[in-house]
Amino acid sequence: MNIKGRLVFKSEEAAEIARLMADSLTPDNIPSIETYCTDKSVTITFSADKIGTILSSVDDYLMNAIVVQKLSYTVKLPTSD
Repeated sequence: MNIKGRLVFKSEEAAEIARLMADSLTPDNIPSIETYCTDKSVTITFSADKIGTILSSVDDYLMNAIVVQKLSYTVKLPTSD
């Protein structure tokens, strides 16, 4: 059985945080995790044969997303001005 899940992060005030989150976390994605970005959101889809794998992957992703969010408030990236 193939189980699928989806996380959607929305950020109307700070589209750059959503993009930073996607750019930071995408390199860790395994083939069963896909990331899609728009101007104001990031959508991550997960698929696996076992529910435990999905839950573990989502838990890991959320913990990493929290780190990215906290760092985004602490570290300001240079702009292309």
